[in-house]
Amino acid sequence: MDKKICAYICTGCGIGEALNIEELSGIASGEMSTECKEHSCLCGTEGRAFLEADKADGINTFVIAACSPRVMQNEFELGDDTITVRANLREQVVWSAGAAEEGQEDSHQEWLAETAGDYLRMACARARKTEMPEPFQLETLHKDILVMGGGLSGLTAAREASLAGSKVTLVERAAQLGGKALGWAKQFPTKAPYAELEDSSIGAMIAEVEGDSNITVVLNTEVARIGGSPGDFGVTLKPAGTTSEWDAPAKVAVDEQDKIDKGEMEDPNAGMKPYAETNADAQKFGAVVLATGWVPADVSGYEHLGYTDNDKVVTNAEFEKMAKDGNLSGINSVAFVMSPGGEEHDQDFPYANSVTSMVALKQAKYVRENNADAKAFILYQHMRTPGNMEMFYKGVQQDDGIFMTKAAVTSVVASDNGCTVSAKDTLLGEDLNLDVDLVVLAAGMEPTTLHENSINLAYRQGPAFLDLDLFDGYADSHFICFPYETRRTGIYTCGGVRKAMNMEESIDDATGAALKAIQCIESADRGVAVHPRSGDQTFPEFFMQRCTQCKRCTEECPFGALDDDEKGTPLPNPTRCRRCGTCMGACPERIIGFKDYNVDLIGSMIKAIEVPEDDDDKLRILVLVCENDAYPALDMAGMRKHKINHMLRFVPVRCLGSVNMAWIRDALSAGLDGAMLIGCKYGDDYQCHFVKGSEIANKRMENIGDSLSTLGLEPERVRSEQVSITDYDKLPQLLNDFVDEIVELGANPFKGF
Repeated sequence: MDKKICAYICTGCGIGEALNIEELSGIASGEMSTECKEHSCLCGTEGRAFLEADKADGINTFVIAACSPRVMQNEFELGDDTITVRANLREQVVWSAGAAEEGQEDSHQEWLAETAGDYLRMACARARKTEMPEPFQLETLHKDILVMGGGLSGLTAAREASLAGSKVTLVERAAQLGGKALGWAKQFPTKAPYAELEDSSIGAMIAEVEGDSNITVVLNTEVARIGGSPGDFGVTLKPAGTTSEWDAPAKVAVDEQDKIDKGEMEDPNAGMKPYAETNADAQKFGAVVLATGWVPADVSGYEHLGYTDNDKVVTNAEFEKMAKDGNLSGINSVAFVMSPGGEEHDQDFPYANSVTSMVALKQAKYVRENNADAKAFILYQHMRTPGNMEMFYKGVQQDDGIFMTKAAVTSVVASDNGCTVSAKDTLLGEDLNLDVDLVVLAAGMEPTTLHENSINLAYRQGPAFLDLDLFDGYADSHFICFPYETRRTGIYTCGGVRKAMNMEESIDDATGAALKAIQCIESADRGVAVHPRSGDQTFPEFFMQRCTQCKRCTEECPFGALDDDEKGTPLPNPTRCRRCGTCMGACPERIIGFKDYNVDLIGSMIKAIEVPEDDDDKLRILVLVCENDAYPALDMAGMRKHKINHMLRFVPVRCLGSVNMAWIRDALSAGLDGAMLIGCKYGDDYQCHFVKGSEIANKRMENIGDSLSTLGLEPERVRSEQVSITDYDKLPQLLNDFVDEIVELGANPFKGF
């Protein structure tokens, strides 16, 4: 692309009143050799016409110095044949500068001019380095969808995908469709007044799927192996219960940075046939919906509840089967124990949630419907009935034969023809001893991903989902922001394998997963990224001639987008890629980059920052800010007019995982006085959109801190911080405190060299 660049300064929203536009324009036209124009409202109708006229006159690269790049995106999108780069003069200069203190009016104006000038310089530098993206296109795109699991969620996903026009193959390991729903005696009410249990609707759902010409049902079958990528998955099937050449215990790849550094990575595919897909019989699919469901959690470890040695103690799943088979005769009193009690008296059983609460209510009604004189006792720590199920709960409360109280069960002891249940800390304020015929334990719903190698991926990073412990065993990428999506692009979870949920929730969930699968295929067809950078046309490009086969990129990629070839060289799968840039940040040779985001581009922006040499009041601190949580929080701080120190210079990055430490070293070598990374929270309250970006960056920053010490620079000059998107009120103080610490350390001794 032969670029013709022009910068445009908007004087609206207070920018024109706060800044000397003529001086600012001179920076672009002088230092940056870029034509510069101004307009009072670039985002308005006249402003848009102004830009369109220049496009018609040959301008194809636009530097918009105005508001944040997070807003007015459509207004400044000038077509696929143009490049637009934004300089944030409003939120991060004018609105966050605060009012001038008395006696400092001239200095305040100078600080504003310096800050705005640097952002314009960085934008012009970025415009020069940015190249037009070229979307990746598969040679052959496959649009059929594979649904794994023929239970309630799988049936729904298959049917909804079919109704949207997709061809579906539904694979079920059992001899018939229906899953656990086949064992329901009754189901929760689905219509007002939500009072009475209903007959199961699973039979009608099965009939719909079996009669759908878009859906191919394959029974007594399991998935042996999944290779390839969105739009081109290769799936090998096998008879249920048999072994195949692909089978091996699922091993989770270890990706701790220290083990990467020492070359001590485990091979997650040890003992298996090579992970690259080689089976000529593999069927082709565009996306996969994983609906393999759940299994009852093990309750045998709670010895005081007597499950292992008392046949009058059963789980909720076992009691459901008893009700379905008509085996409740002679049972006149039942205690439903909702939590293990004992020392963990305030906790529910693992993997229990609102579903187990509602199941207890449903099964209490079984007891009463079977025998009008029977009694049901529900002993709970948390009773949760969301949505319309609150009406169901209130209806059960009105039954005089059903008793509910908060209580911690201390023991279940066998007695004549039944059990004695002892409990304390009840709502009644006194201990209880209940003699009942049967005790039902509210076992939770564990996802099948914890118990079986349910997908068997042909990926360099191993056949299983990684870091399931981070998500309580569920195969999610980001539970809050990106439901359905796993860390394997194009594979979507729904129903019990994603979280414990009731029938209504499962149907909604499966519908969402089916639509996500379709969306993924369409994105692959257009050559653009899926979530969270939906629509991004770029993808990582590798200069393989300089690759040292260190494997950092393959191991650190959160989404398994990279395999290896036979020589150990990275083998990209572009449609798996989420465009986070973690591979770019990991590469010590700096050979990975995107058309509009690479080591040289961001490095050039950093070099464009003007570094004064003779004034301690003009120190410069680089802040690399994650675009997902931290940058929006920074913008919102500006919108609220929170004052942010004028020494800071912010550069948005795709993810902290994409930060190459060369940027930090080069910044300090060039005389910048400090550097901070701000990203999403990790650990127990993990929020990173790219799963582990901020955690990886934090480890890299610890290492570079050690390197600074050998150069005579204080490690305190660099720092990594984590924030939530809602921390806009706290962020300014965090930043200003860091500035104070840098000021105390003094100017960078490399300044001027």
